[in-house]
Amino acid sequence: MSRYNLTHLKELESEAIYVIREVFAQFEKPGILFSGGKDSIVVTHLARKAFWPARVPFPLVHIDTGHNFPETIEFRDNLVNELKVDLVVASVQKSIDQGRVREESGKDASRNWLQITTLLDAIEENGFDALMGGARRDEEKARAKERFFSHRDDFGQWDPKNQRPELWNIFNGKKNFGEHFRVFPISNWTEMDVWQYILSEGIAIPSLYIAHQRDVIRRGGTWLPNSEFITLREGEEVVNKKIRFRTLGDITITGGDESDADTLEKIVAEVAAARQTERGNRADDKRSETSMEDRKKEGYF
Repeated sequence: MSRYNLTHLKELESEAIYVIREVFAQFEKPGILFSGGKDSIVVTHLARKAFWPARVPFPLVHIDTGHNFPETIEFRDNLVNELKVDLVVASVQKSIDQGRVREESGKDASRNWLQITTLLDAIEENGFDALMGGARRDEEKARAKERFFSHRDDFGQWDPKNQRPELWNIFNGKKNFGEHFRVFPISNWTEMDVWQYILSEGIAIPSLYIAHQRDVIRRGGTWLPNSEFITLREGEEVVNKKIRFRTLGDITITGGDESDADTLEKIVAEVAAARQTERGNRADDKRSETSMEDRKKEGYF
């Protein structure tokens, strides 16, 4: 008698593909929120497997802050060309120019919060009724409250107390006019799961995740990449270090770690030994204890 046993990663893959296919079945115009980070790359890879040999039936949606890593944009464009999918780019700079949002000022200014308005405008302009993202419950306490199908009201806001039950993997995508859903197919994955899956599947990733030499500045207990958007403060200096990034965001707020992990195998080993969460070097999460939840309630990813 033969037995068919799925590995842990294959179980997670099967669950995520099921969620992605449910999105395709229940919504009229879904998309994939694509940041160029490892999690959105994995979601896109899973969508590719879910509908193979057909093309991915969703556009990639990128909220461009204008403060991106150049490597991220290059990777995004190459992947879009490879998959032959549509790309929707919504610009934070355009939102600023139109007076929809106001640029922050001060020493800790960031465009991270400004993405909310740009994202909600893109949803309305393009008629998206569901957007899939790569958020995981292990990343941050606010994300641990998310369902697979996360309901948003007609203002694009999230109420953690008003979410649908998801018993036996039955997902309720019913919505009223103007409402939409955010969907998180890899909610149950951990950072280690993501890296082991990338290794096992041979998924291409931006070079930023691999340890490399880079000009950086020591600030806030982390190594911030030097860029045209950084103004040196008193006592700071630009140094060259071998670092890698565990998570990708704006170049102005994403801190790196000194590392020798220049292969996927070494990254897996490094993550296994890590004692800090991957978002521990994100300046946007350090503004307050409830920074992520406050942003999510307003319409953030």
